[in-house]
Amino acid sequence: MNDSVCKNCRRAGEKLFLKGEKCFTPKCIFEKRPTTPGKQAATRKHRSQLSEYGKQLKEKQKIKINYGIRERQFVNYVHAAQKKTGENPPERLFANLESRLDRIVFRIGLAPSQRAARVMVSHGHFKVNGKRVTIPSYSVRVGDTISIREGSADKGMFNNITERLKNHFLPPWMSFDNKKMTATVLSVPKPDAQTMPFDLTSVIEFYSR
Repeated sequence: MNDSVCKNCRRAGEKLFLKGEKCFTPKCIFEKRPTTPGKQAATRKHRSQLSEYGKQLKEKQKIKINYGIRERQFVNYVHAAQKKTGENPPERLFANLESRLDRIVFRIGLAPSQRAARVMVSHGHFKVNGKRVTIPSYSVRVGDTISIREGSADKGMFNNITERLKNHFLPPWMSFDNKKMTATVLSVPKPDAQTMPFDLTSVIEFYSR
């Protein structure tokens, strides 16, 4: 991933964690250049004058960039969350997004970034319940197990993976077996400040206009 990806964080005025662990290090471009690309003074003035609609639009764009999904697919996730009776729409939207296979792979720590996770899933490096899956948007359910495909386990991308995962934060809705190198979804994903730093409620309101 080149530094053009980091411009998304600079435009948003905050970290979107698009490069995974690198975003937590001094090498993060946002740490060095947190200002918006282009005409910075005018942009800062514009940012402070955003309407409620503008704020909701900005929040929507940040979430789409973070998960690496396009507008049509994102709209489908929002509508599905709104139609689910008896549930909180923002929480349902979060669960839908976090249940994507590429997101699961990233959350486990088997991929260095969301974008890398999508590519790795597309190339068939993972299995769900013993079956190879190549669709990044594949929806993983509670009780499902995710593992590295046998033919991929010895590839360079998984070198020293056990060591790398020692200090990796694992969401409470997942477990990981270091010996078997398999992850299990324990429960429906629930948002908190650490796992969802964005405002999902404003996004639901944006599409409810």
